[in-house]
Amino acid sequence: MHVQIPATTRLLKALAGFLALTLLLTGCNSMKPEDFENKEPRLVLEAYFLGETRAWGIFEDRFGNLRRQFVVDVEGSWDGETLVLDERFRYADGETDRRVWRLRKIDEHRWEGTADDVQGTGVAEVYGNALNLRYTLALDVGGRTWNVNFDDWMYLMDDGVIINRARVSKLGIELGQATIFFKKPDSSVADTERPQEAAQ
Repeated sequence: MHVQIPATTRLLKALAGFLALTLLLTGCNSMKPEDFENKEPRLVLEAYFLGETRAWGIFEDRFGNLRRQFVVDVEGSWDGETLVLDERFRYADGETDRRVWRLRKIDEHRWEGTADDVQGTGVAEVYGNALNLRYTLALDVGGRTWNVNFDDWMYLMDDGVIINRARVSKLGIELGQATIFFKKPDSSVADTERPQEAAQ
């Protein structure tokens, strides 16, 4: 039996559904760097990434299929204002790549970053043990350039391990997620609270 729903009732149901969806989406994106202000161990970016760091990562598409596996060797230097991260990627299929980040410290919590394949300037915030970095990357896809958005969250754990989850999207549509684990060559990170002076 077909039941007719009055127009006003249908409108109210549509509005309720829209509000519920809006609240759901807002809830999914409500995490802020400030939420981690009192979390330990404290991540001091210029101290952690000074010298050599290694990372292992995977990229999964939006359906959860594993698309790429890689290792990254990072060499970091700090001059008191700018942190330079020279990243060298080695993919499981034999491809290699390189990205050099230049991250300028604005204040205690905020950074701005540039790299050759980053469109414009990336922005980062660090609070407690967490960092959120947002930027647009130019990717070569089948001979065409796609500008895709990265929303990176890094969390410093015990024993000098950083867990990095990056959401990759284009025009608001999620393309996939990268999961990366960073670790210093030594099992313990020497005094991440106080950055050392970069070697001249």
